[in-house]
Amino acid sequence: MVSSIFIRSVIVQAGQIRVLAQGREQFSNIKKTLSFGFGLSSKQNFGYKTSTKMMVDSSTVEKRVSIVDMLPEKVDDGGYISGGWKCEDGKLSCGYSSFRGKRSTMEDFYDVKAAKIEGQTVCMFGIFDGHGGSRAAEYLKEHLFENLMKHPQFMTDTKLAITETYKQTDAAFLESEKDTYRDDGSTASTAVLVGNHLYVANVGDSRTIISKAGQAIPLSDDHKPNRSDERKRIESAGGVIMWAGTWRVGGVLAMSRAFGNRMLKQFVVAEPEIQDLEIDHEFELLVLASDGLWDVVPNEDAVSLAENEEEPEAAARKLTETAFTRGSADNITCIVVRFGHNNDKTESPEPEPEPEVKPKPETKIGETQ
Repeated sequence: MVSSIFIRSVIVQAGQIRVLAQGREQFSNIKKTLSFGFGLSSKQNFGYKTSTKMMVDSSTVEKRVSIVDMLPEKVDDGGYISGGWKCEDGKLSCGYSSFRGKRSTMEDFYDVKAAKIEGQTVCMFGIFDGHGGSRAAEYLKEHLFENLMKHPQFMTDTKLAITETYKQTDAAFLESEKDTYRDDGSTASTAVLVGNHLYVANVGDSRTIISKAGQAIPLSDDHKPNRSDERKRIESAGGVIMWAGTWRVGGVLAMSRAFGNRMLKQFVVAEPEIQDLEIDHEFELLVLASDGLWDVVPNEDAVSLAENEEEPEAAARKLTETAFTRGSADNITCIVVRFGHNNDKTESPEPEPEPEVKPKPETKIGETQ
């Protein structure tokens, strides 16, 4: 006989599920109504266009934000998703390409946002590579940059804002998944350009590099368990690094930092490593990609291939195709950002050749000219 307590429990749980479903539906409707101007969607779509301005809530300040239009993405017959964007003055452009590759499911996500905040141009680019499922990567696409722009110190202390936003977004994702049996995770490699100041933050083994005078410079260091500092941190926290085809945390996870991964959260943190630098005329382009690219394409090759393409969208597509043809067995996603300041330079006209002065013939004594 089923006890009355159990029946009441089932009824209560059913009621909770109904309330939760209603809440999700209401939130979905609100999100559709507000739109946020960011093209938020569970699908990878940057085709939303808006010319309106919006107010971003924060605890202390209100930021006037004007969202820049993004070009709609394209999906070709080969399954490649690609798209691009260029700012009005032509000084910055970007392109992205994403491909499921040989995997049966797609766990890579990406995000590109551009806005005017307090009169300052802000551009954000992100690669999110999921593992154990796609939900964590999808959550980051939907929330990470939105949360960052809400941070009250985003414009005054961007580095602090990025660090705190990464940690808070990780905690929010884990809270949203607490009643599920899922325990997936995700990398995050992001680049935030505020004016001409670039901040690159990384968690996991996705990677960002920059080209300076044709040289590839890594702006992130892959978070692998066998990295000496990461091994020390994990073992100090009581964790173990084991070999299981590759070095893994607890013999399970092949990276030492990630969003999500509740069961390993004590050791696998979402604290980003951040590098920042001023962009000047020597910097040519930026490449962000999931490890599906970096497993088979060295940094130098990525820069060389990207520089051979005039448009960043074509460069991103070229990189994903190259990774696939070289045998990448993973999802492959890439963003290429081209800095157009070199276009401002005007070529100096070549100096006109000086007229050739022919030597006068020698005059012999006694001869007249």
